[in-house]
Amino acid sequence: MTALHAVLDAGQALKRKIDPAWAALAVGFIAIALFAPAQLNTSVHFTIEQIILILPYLALAVGAAAYAGATGADNLIAKAFSGNIYIMIPFAALMGALSPFCSCGVIPLIAALLAMGVPLAPVMAFWLASPVMDPTMFMLTAGEIGTEFAVGKTLAAFALGLFGALVTQALMGTRMMREPLREGVGNGGCGGAKVRNPKPVKWAFWLEADRTAKFAKEGLKSFLFLLKWLALAYLAESLMLAYVPAGAIADIAGDGSLLSIFTAALIGVPAYLNGYAAVGLIGGLFEQGMSQGAGMAFLIAGGVTSIPAAIAVFALVRLPVFALYLALALSGSVAIGLLYQTWTLI
Repeated sequence: MTALHAVLDAGQALKRKIDPAWAALAVGFIAIALFAPAQLNTSVHFTIEQIILILPYLALAVGAAAYAGATGADNLIAKAFSGNIYIMIPFAALMGALSPFCSCGVIPLIAALLAMGVPLAPVMAFWLASPVMDPTMFMLTAGEIGTEFAVGKTLAAFALGLFGALVTQALMGTRMMREPLREGVGNGGCGGAKVRNPKPVKWAFWLEADRTAKFAKEGLKSFLFLLKWLALAYLAESLMLAYVPAGAIADIAGDGSLLSIFTAALIGVPAYLNGYAAVGLIGGLFEQGMSQGAGMAFLIAGGVTSIPAAIAVFALVRLPVFALYLALALSGSVAIGLLYQTWTLI
């Protein structure tokens, strides 16, 4: 048994050291080399070319993420949850649309806010808006798809947060909205420290050695994080261009109808792996005929309700709140997709 435990411990240690994105990228190229060797050179060249094209936007994204970490700008979030609730709601939606949190990374912060007694409505505004857009995502989206789409997605994040919060506030008198957290859920650990004990922002971070070091560290971390997911997305796009029949995407989600946008939103939930990877994937889907509205619905629904995020939310809140969260994300993404599709036709 001791030997078995040693093997299991070694396996767990190895698992912790292996990055899933890099591993998936390596497995992808190996699989192509084994089963479709004629495609390997095309996929390698396509992936490298796309990364080179996106590099200026990648540099801006990395700089923005590193600057936010070094200055402590994310500590400003605490201000979104103080004051009159009808002032808190739009401010929380705005902060969510601008904050650098992914769908899973926002969970500890949400736990802290709810445990501290912050009303559910502004928390829902932040919760829904935060995974949809952030400064890094904006720059990459502008580079990959276009500035107009990036601006539209930013406005969509704010609108989704505002919509979700107002619906939640209207339901606050009902029994199902009482006690949103599951029994035993704590206050968010270190993730909640940004709200419990916000630290002052130092915009001129280079005047402090520790903040300068953090800028360099965050910059490298952000660069490698974005690089691996974008490379994986471009590899998937190269395979999609090679093997998905021309017009197949247009047949499913190309006409901009309610059905096509609803279908895109539903597909976004299981197919959405990472926000940065999704940007590259949607760029390829647009080239194959996906409508703008369907692409918007895919990105919003997937960003908010991706399977890893949904599992984390389910573990955090009671079932009625979880059901409301899913319903708001899906209905809101479809409505925004329809509105954006209409806007592109004007």
